[in-house]
Amino acid sequence: MALEIKKFTVNMFGVNTYVVHDPVSRQAMLVDPGMISDSEHRTIEDYIHSCGLNVRYVVNTHLHLDHAFGNVRAAKDYAVTPMAHAADRELGQALPSQARMFGIPGNFTPVDNFRAIDYSDILTLGNETVEILHTPGHTPGGIALYAPGSGWVITGDTLFQGSIGRTDLPGGDYSRLIDSVTTKLLSLPDSTIVYPGHGPSTTIGYEKSHNPYV
Repeated sequence: MALEIKKFTVNMFGVNTYVVHDPVSRQAMLVDPGMISDSEHRTIEDYIHSCGLNVRYVVNTHLHLDHAFGNVRAAKDYAVTPMAHAADRELGQALPSQARMFGIPGNFTPVDNFRAIDYSDILTLGNETVEILHTPGHTPGGIALYAPGSGWVITGDTLFQGSIGRTDLPGGDYSRLIDSVTTKLLSLPDSTIVYPGHGPSTTIGYEKSHNPYV
C-alpha cells in the first residue's frame, strides 16, 4: 500500500511541511519542520495524534531557517534526532544569523544536533522505502526524498512547479543546482509526483516539458 502524504503550509515563507506515513504500520516521517508558531505546531501534532502515527524520522531537505524553524521542538515532541545532510551543518549552525538577515525577531537555536544522512541511506516506513538523493545547488547539502514504490519525490527547494531553487544565498551554486535537477530528478519516471518545498505539486514529466530552466 502506497505511503500517504499530508501537506501543511507554514510560516511567513509559505514552506510546505509534509507528514508522510504508512497506513498499515502507521509509521511516519515529518519532512521540513518549518513550524514557527504554537498554532502551527499544534495543527501538525493534532493530525499526527488523530491518525495514531508513530514518528520515526524528522528530515530536513536542507537547513535554511524556513525549513528548520521547528527542528528543536519536533525533536523533543517525537523523541527523535532530526536528519540532514552533513554539508549543511555550517548553514544550520548559522540559523540565528539567517534570522537576523531576514529581519525576523526572536531567539533562535542553531541546528547543529542532527544525524547526517546521504545517498547511501534508505529510510523505511512499514514495507515501503524512501531513498535519499543528494541534490546540492540551492544549498551544499540539499537532498530529495524519493519513494519509488509510491511514485513521488519530495524535492525541497531544488525543483518547483515551473521553476528551480534560488542560488543567490550563501552556499548556492547555479551549475550544481542545474546538474542536480537534470541528473537526479528529471531522470526519475515521468509519472513521479513532485512535492516541492513551496507551492503546488507537479510531475517529473510536466517539468521536463514545461520548466523553462531545464
